[in-house]
Amino acid sequence: MKAVMAVTGLILVAFLLMHMFGNLKLLLNDGGVEFNAYANILQNLFYPVLPHMFFLWCFRILLTAAVVLHIWSAVKLADRRHRNVGSKRYTTRRYMEQSYAARTMLWGGIIIVLFVIMHLLQFTAQVLKFGYKTGSKLDPYHAVLAGFSQWWVVLIYFVSMVAVCVHISHGFYSAFTTLGANTSPKARSVLLILSWIVAALLFVGFMLPPFLILFGVIG
Repeated sequence: MKAVMAVTGLILVAFLLMHMFGNLKLLLNDGGVEFNAYANILQNLFYPVLPHMFFLWCFRILLTAAVVLHIWSAVKLADRRHRNVGSKRYTTRRYMEQSYAARTMLWGGIIIVLFVIMHLLQFTAQVLKFGYKTGSKLDPYHAVLAGFSQWWVVLIYFVSMVAVCVHISHGFYSAFTTLGANTSPKARSVLLILSWIVAALLFVGFMLPPFLILFGVIG
């Protein structure tokens, strides 16, 4: 289960990095030409070799499976730890040794799941129409501009991205430890540094466009 959690976690981190670099096309401020092209690329990838939307749905199924398996393995591991708890003294000592990120993984995961649902309803399905009229449908670029023109939407994304990056700062390190990369004190230090670099990169990369949109720099 630890291996499943590690592999699925790394798949999701890779997706987040790809998604972040795509979002940075908003910084071009070209009226959404590059960003819309990025947002729609998966719909026609490998077309006409593959049917229209075929790759996109395969991609969605892969990500959904990764999320489900990641949550399932996390629940199983939490249940196993609960049943295998030793003495109160040992439990207290272990709790004190754990990082803040490790102790808040469960609540962080819940926040992230709720955030992903909101994100999909807002930008993919456009059921939640923040900043524009109900009944209308915008291209991806203008939907992003409308959403992040609302200060409270940016605040929700800020809080959610803090949860995501705290989760990743621990999860990235734990995943490579599970897969056998943590073999020495030096390797441990490198993994810890890389974990914080990846988390910081994702936080800045994801939050830069919303703040620039909110303050009128983009759009």
